[in-house]
Amino acid sequence: MAESRPNYITPAGFKRLVDELNDLRTVQRPKIVQEVSDAAAQGDRSENAEYIYGKRKLREIDRRMRFLGKRIDAAVVVDPSEKRGEKIFFGAVVVLEDDDGNEQEVQLVGEDEIDAARRRISWRSPIGAALLGKREGDDVRVVTPAGPKSFTVVEIRYG
Repeated sequence: MAESRPNYITPAGFKRLVDELNDLRTVQRPKIVQEVSDAAAQGDRSENAEYIYGKRKLREIDRRMRFLGKRIDAAVVVDPSEKRGEKIFFGAVVVLEDDDGNEQEVQLVGEDEIDAARRRISWRSPIGAALLGKREGDDVRVVTPAGPKSFTVVEIRYG
């Protein structure tokens, strides 16, 4: 079943996916294939741990390569430096203020680019989805896994 929603991704995120796929295809997989071949040459494969582990590792690499290929094929690259007006859209960097006056900055990115340490959240996450289409000064109420939260949009930037 094909994914019905677009897989928006920034150019940097797209490059990371392509780089990982190329590394798996040109470096990791050939290395493991050689290790499996060497292990197979040692004789009885049924009790050869190196051979069994290598075959398992090959299946994992192939599975990851198929996943990355599908994500890359479905990707819609969106440059976050392109200003899209006064509303919050994919790629926006948003400064939020909670009810206690604490500010936090988040960027809406694709699902393949989420990084909690860098405050990069998915545009499909509860907070990300609630922010879409909002303007500076708008109040946002969202139900998160940690419970309901309220924010005020302080600033919107692109780029």
